[in-house]
Amino acid sequence: MRGGLLQESLASGRMMAATLSCGVSLLRGWLPSVRNVRHGSKAVTRHRKPMHFLKQKLMAVTEYIPPKPVIPDRCLKPLPKRNQEESGLVRILKREVDMMFQNNKMIAVFQNNSSSSEDLLLIKYRLQKHDITVKFFPNQVMRSFLSTSKYINMLPLFVGHNVLLVSREPKTKEMLKVVKNTPQISLLGACIEDTILSHKGVHDYSRLPSVAVIQGQVVGGLTQMTSQTRDLIRHNPLYLSMLLKRYVDQPNNGKEGTEGAEEIEKKQTEPS
Repeated sequence: MRGGLLQESLASGRMMAATLSCGVSLLRGWLPSVRNVRHGSKAVTRHRKPMHFLKQKLMAVTEYIPPKPVIPDRCLKPLPKRNQEESGLVRILKREVDMMFQNNKMIAVFQNNSSSSEDLLLIKYRLQKHDITVKFFPNQVMRSFLSTSKYINMLPLFVGHNVLLVSREPKTKEMLKVVKNTPQISLLGACIEDTILSHKGVHDYSRLPSVAVIQGQVVGGLTQMTSQTRDLIRHNPLYLSMLLKRYVDQPNNGKEGTEGAEEIEKKQTEPS
C-alpha cells in the first residue's frame, strides 16, 4: 500500500513540475499588446521675463553710439577737370559740320526711332530724288560745334540718336511728303535759311508759296500801279487837272467837282 501511494505522489509531483515549467516558459515569452505609459508635463524655462523699466532706462542711457566716419577731403573738394585735347577725327568732323551749315540752306533734325538699315536705305533713295541727303554725326561733335556758333539754340535737339536731312535749297514740302509715311524717324526741328524753326514752324513754312510765285505777285502788283500812273499821265492834262481839283475840293464840294469832270469827259468824246 505504501509503495503504491509513493508512486502516485511521485507521478503527481512530476506532473505538477511539468505544468509549472510550461507556465513559466509561457510567462517569459508573452508580451502585452497595449502598454500604459505615463507622460509627465515638462517645465518650460525658455520664456524671457520682461525687463524691469528701470533697467530699460539704464540700458537706453548707456547704449553705445558709434562715431560718424570722417568724410575724406577728396569727397568735399571736386577734382579738377582735365583739359582733354580734341582728337584729329573730332576736328575733321567739326570742319565738315561747319561746311554743311555754310553750303546748305535747309538742315532738318530727325529722331531715329530704332530704324533698320533697310528702312534708312529706302528713305535715302526717296530723298535723293529731290536732292536731299541723309547725314549722321555724333552728338559730341554736334554739341561742341553748336555751343560756340550762332546756332546754339539747336543744342536741345541733339539728344539720343539723330538723323540730319540736308539740302542746298529749302525743300520742306518734298521732305515732309517723303517722311510722312515713315514712322521710323520723327521731325524735331530745322534750320532753314539761318532761321531755327520748331516742328510746327517747319510745317507752316512748307505751306508758304514758292519764291517764284511771290516774286511774280510782287512784279504784277508793281506793273499794275505803273500802268495806271502811265494812263493818267497820257490822258488829257485838263482831265487830270480837274481830277486833282476834285480831290482837293472833295470834303467841301465833292459833287460839283465830279459833275465838272463828267462835263469835260463829254466834251472830249463829242466829235469836233
